[in-house]
Amino acid sequence: MKTAFLRCTVAASVLAVCAQVQADSTVTILHTNDFHSKVEPISKYDSPCSAEDNEAGECFGGYARLVTAVDEARARNPNALLFDGGDQFQGSLFYTHYKGAVAAEIMNKLGYDGMTVGNHEFDDGPQVLRSFIDAVNFPVVMSNADFSDEPALANKLLKSTVIEKAGEKFGIIGLTPEDTNELASPGPSVIFSDPVAAVQAEVDELTAQGINRIIVLSHSGYELDMRVAAETTGVDVIVGGHTNTLLSNTDEDAKGPYPTMVGNTAVVQAYAYGKYVGELNVTFDDAGVISSATGDPVQINGDIAENSDITARVAELATPLDEIRNEIVAETAAVIEGNREVCRVQECAMGNLVAEALLDRVKDQGVSIAIMNSGGLRASIDAGEVTMAEVLTVLPFQNTLATFEVSGADIVAALENGVSQVEEIKGRFPQVAGLKFTWDGSQPANEGRIIDVLVMKGDGWTPIDPAARYGVVSNNYIRGGGDGYNVFADNASKVYDFGPNVESVVADFLAANAPYEPVLDGRISAK
Repeated sequence: MKTAFLRCTVAASVLAVCAQVQADSTVTILHTNDFHSKVEPISKYDSPCSAEDNEAGECFGGYARLVTAVDEARARNPNALLFDGGDQFQGSLFYTHYKGAVAAEIMNKLGYDGMTVGNHEFDDGPQVLRSFIDAVNFPVVMSNADFSDEPALANKLLKSTVIEKAGEKFGIIGLTPEDTNELASPGPSVIFSDPVAAVQAEVDELTAQGINRIIVLSHSGYELDMRVAAETTGVDVIVGGHTNTLLSNTDEDAKGPYPTMVGNTAVVQAYAYGKYVGELNVTFDDAGVISSATGDPVQINGDIAENSDITARVAELATPLDEIRNEIVAETAAVIEGNREVCRVQECAMGNLVAEALLDRVKDQGVSIAIMNSGGLRASIDAGEVTMAEVLTVLPFQNTLATFEVSGADIVAALENGVSQVEEIKGRFPQVAGLKFTWDGSQPANEGRIIDVLVMKGDGWTPIDPAARYGVVSNNYIRGGGDGYNVFADNASKVYDFGPNVESVVADFLAANAPYEPVLDGRISAK
């Protein structure tokens, strides 16, 4: 919508002098983030939802509802923009089987206007990301990396671009986690850089072209998005992702207001997994400065009808997956809590399950300690029958068991790394077995937060010996230095990274202990 008029002043003895009053323009920005291949509806626990519960209207998300919700939003605002904050990849069998092809197909159907690259878009290397970029009908942007030496991405992935909607031009800038090389597999030719400097450089280039409505699509997390807003000039809106943050003015569990205003910059994010679509209405003055920013995420719940064409297409795509995911592997006596808000800051039942399963598989090999990164745990599991699909939803990365030896001092250093970013709810937080530790969040990161570590010796717990060597089991991702666990990559001996897949080990452990009773026993405590 655009309004303008002329204000004319007539001098008594001369001519009329007219000055155009600044014009206001309003645009609606629809946005998603961290969809994680949740092609089908999910439960309130973010795990797969049964057909019966879906029929009863108790499920959330799924592409079929998302298409309806976007269609309804566009009916309200025909010229709405639709963006994604990254991490469409990874999280269900649809990604495991099809990689990025399903996401590309449905995102084209939805008519996205742009997307940034999440760290999980690099999980299978640059070539899979390139295949996705080739398949989509919209720009994919990432400003804070040098990918000129990566043939799959050079001259294909954009740092920024300009799109036009209803006669208005918008500058679009992408932002990806600076530590993506630790979080995924971008390869050695993609070099990530400081987000603030990268964004400002693109803003300056866009404004030099006369573009004064600038939107950053950021997969860097809520806290960093607010920092970028504070430390740059010229950014109007930041559409966020990565931390799965719900911002809202109506939900009591929201982490902050929607939008969160930092100066004249509106910061938004809409949780994850297709449970919400953000809907932000922004009014700009003629200079491209925000004069108003209002809205709230729309929950994609059972009240939203599923698009029948998409439902049929999803069923077609699901046919090859049914044999795998319908297999019932075990039973659990209660919900196994795997929510990231819990597992990334404290002991959680899912972390205990996975760590105990890993340790159980190799305990006869002289291994006594298991350490699992919470970022590898992606969902909870409902009480009752457990299918392989549920296990794969919790553990979608196809990591393998890794065994190795390190010193007690290295284990303490690894735990220090694990609790070093707890304030940001990072996935490096350690879940453990065969080990107890106490940490103090009041201490500086990596400078003595770990204040007590005990290991099992015989039938009792004893303080860890910094000089002793301990057998450890983990997954190949953090053994290789992922999530900042460089001490394992640098100092481990007797390394074997090619054990069975973690999800298979957990499925076997659940089956052997069915009905599984979730456990919390105080193995991790905070001072």
